[in-house]
Amino acid sequence: MSVPTAGSSDPDTASTTNPSTMDIPQASVPDQSDQPRVSLKRGMKSRHLFMITLAGVIGTGLFLGTGDVISQAGPGGTILAYLVGGVLLYLTMVCLGEMSAVMPVSGSFQAHATKFIGPGTGFTIGWVYWISWASFIGLEFLSAGIVMKYWFPDTPTWFWSAFFIVVLFAINCFTVRSFAETEYALAAVKVLAVGLFIGLGLLAVFGVVHMDGQPAPGLSNFTSHGGFFPVGLGAVFAAMMTVVYTFMGSEVMGVAAGETENPQKAIPRAVRTIVFRLVFLYLGAILILIALIPWDQLGLDQSPFVTVLDAIGIPYAAGIMNFVILVAILSVGNTGLYMCTRILWSLAQEHAAPKAFGRTTKRGIPLAALIFTLAFGLLSLLTSVVAADTLFVFLISVSGVGGALCWMTIAFSQYRFRKQYVANGGDLADLPYKAPMYPFTPIAVIVLNLAVFVAMAFDSTQRLSLLLGLACVPVCYAAYHWVIGPRAARALTGVEAP
Repeated sequence: MSVPTAGSSDPDTASTTNPSTMDIPQASVPDQSDQPRVSLKRGMKSRHLFMITLAGVIGTGLFLGTGDVISQAGPGGTILAYLVGGVLLYLTMVCLGEMSAVMPVSGSFQAHATKFIGPGTGFTIGWVYWISWASFIGLEFLSAGIVMKYWFPDTPTWFWSAFFIVVLFAINCFTVRSFAETEYALAAVKVLAVGLFIGLGLLAVFGVVHMDGQPAPGLSNFTSHGGFFPVGLGAVFAAMMTVVYTFMGSEVMGVAAGETENPQKAIPRAVRTIVFRLVFLYLGAILILIALIPWDQLGLDQSPFVTVLDAIGIPYAAGIMNFVILVAILSVGNTGLYMCTRILWSLAQEHAAPKAFGRTTKRGIPLAALIFTLAFGLLSLLTSVVAADTLFVFLISVSGVGGALCWMTIAFSQYRFRKQYVANGGDLADLPYKAPMYPFTPIAVIVLNLAVFVAMAFDSTQRLSLLLGLACVPVCYAAYHWVIGPRAARALTGVEAP
């Protein structure tokens, strides 16, 4: 029994037949190293998959952005926003987990969209997502150079940016195992830092250690500065935009599944544990921050983690947190390079990107895709200086909207996958992992992300980003149907398109 491709009545399924629409066994998928179209290597283990996914979410959004969220929404609004964001993260991950366990390809959601929705959608979400991550890579290198000035104030920022570019490029162009081991170590540093902060913060909350000689705050800061919802429930919607974007990056699990050993076992194990640990780490850290610092004293001027550690009297608190933030920045850059490279590789397999991006080295690395991604990242950094009001605004807008579009695509792909699977006589008991509460789960993901878009539309500071980001979608669809689709059909069938 196999899962059929999307019906030909759909507008973006009729243009071409591509390698990603091969029939898939209902219970398992052979190791892709045995398939002719795949030349990547399954060099990751289950532990790598787990920590890489964890690292994809724990970044500068936690260490720097939480103070801004708390100052916008207050204690209750912040907790509610992160709870809703955690639910959305969980629902998205189970949708992705079901498909990735059956179809563990490095293109992940891009390849899933091509197969279960249509090649036009796969092309669109692949390129939108690639732009969204590649645009941030250059900024991450710049941020790393700025952080290094804390220790080396007389060294120019460009020197450290160039240094980290060389380091991460070398890590990604060697073997997939070198990327996985590096990301595993970076993730361990971040998780350890958050865990220690939560433990130390609990001691301060209950007076075991003191903050600036003041009595233990206990839980008083949750209500003593205007109440639990001091700015009303409306602020939750504004905070939700930041929270949802903070959780973006978890989809690296699907991308990494294509190069993970025994993905049918590794993916279900990862899905069952990752989300709950992430929510625990995020909510734990946020509850500590709210308990120790009045919500109206937080913002973007300093990491709230530094504020707490300084107040407790931890020596070199700023230096410690700067190191953790540097690790988070490098981790995001490392993961971004990896994901963008694999998405380009997947697009090339479907003739939706230049053929060179689909070639790999003997070690299984798509080197041309890696170099192009890095070059685009540096170009996006250049536009922040020479085209800040035009091209750079567009790139950042696509980045902001691209993650939510990706999650919606994952959900709709899973909805179509399950529907086709059952209609074709498949037994749900044969699935390596089954997303619960179907069809509520994918529908909820789509509705919640649409709610984020609606909130952006009503926010004057976010409206332009939303419009520019969404404008990229019809452009990509038009490019596929009028240019890319016919070329792909000729490449795959050898028949001239009319």
